[in-house]
Amino acid sequence: MTAADATTPRVKVDDERLEQLVNGVIADAGGALALPLALIGDRLGLFGALADHGPATATELAQVSGTATRYVQEWLLAMASAGYVEHLGGEPESENPTTARYQMTPEQAEIFINLDSPHYLVGMFQNMTAATRMIDRLTEAFRTGEGIGWHEHHNDLFEGTERFFRPAYTGQLIQAWIPAVPGLAERLHDGGHAADIGCGLGTSTRIMADAFPKTRWLGLDYHQPSIERARQRVAAAGGPDNLEFVVGAAGDLTGRFDLVAFFDCLHDMPDPLGALRAARVALADDGVVMLVEPMSWDSVSEVFNPLGRVLTGASLLVCLPSGLSAPPAAGLGNQTGPARTSQLARDAGFGSAEVVVSGPTNLVYALRR
Repeated sequence: MTAADATTPRVKVDDERLEQLVNGVIADAGGALALPLALIGDRLGLFGALADHGPATATELAQVSGTATRYVQEWLLAMASAGYVEHLGGEPESENPTTARYQMTPEQAEIFINLDSPHYLVGMFQNMTAATRMIDRLTEAFRTGEGIGWHEHHNDLFEGTERFFRPAYTGQLIQAWIPAVPGLAERLHDGGHAADIGCGLGTSTRIMADAFPKTRWLGLDYHQPSIERARQRVAAAGGPDNLEFVVGAAGDLTGRFDLVAFFDCLHDMPDPLGALRAARVALADDGVVMLVEPMSWDSVSEVFNPLGRVLTGASLLVCLPSGLSAPPAAGLGNQTGPARTSQLARDAGFGSAEVVVSGPTNLVYALRR
């Protein structure tokens, strides 16, 4: 210890604030562990089995799900502690882990089982768990400033992202987002040509192709495995036959389009400005770019809310590294904010850029020449 260390007074710690912070970290640790454990339950069908056969003990749930009782016993304790399943108390045997009974409430079923619910969140467990597999690479990226391409992640990220976004696309895309752009729904009903850039596994493209059968749809994504999976799904479903999936980026667009859509992907691109410029070039004279981005804010303090906490974490694990993974390495991240996003559109040559829908988790922009 130096003389300076010996004479420097310690700042007094506020015990109440310290306790609050410790409790918050403990809560975070519990949540961080609950997500991958919930994903295991999804993979093994434990949530669905409990909903179908509950109330059930660990032994009963293990029998109907084909799993090991001892693991299921501990899993039920963890899930009940997280509030993901419900413990049925009130009887002496309910306090014994081997005889305790559990069930799924209707609200829990909406989140963990109902694929069509707007509140279905299991996809988030899958993609966020996958994202943390890159922690060693990300640590090194902090030192070097290099990026990590979207295609470099575990397959769970691609599948989990599709599962996470699908409820919003199913419930909002045709019902709210497209109608919010004046004249767009009518134009697509009459028949036109539309492109879905960064389409991933193709869910958004298929939803639109089903809703507007007279329009020809192109799903474009640089990630070949995702495009192959999208094609397989269309083939297995026997259509629709008014869409095509192609491996490529926004710069590969050819032809003229009445609609060019970017769903939750522009901020991940290393060259978002180039992508928007390519989309503008490909637009018909009175066409529109629909840009759907995660909710973001223009000021730092606005981000300090539960959704902002999730989004900033996801941005650092996935979005920002992806945006830094190739030239020009724009590195937007998902917290670009409406003002900066609109300015980016104007820099790309669009005459107007407006938010037409502001939902709980997304901002929908309409960009016109």
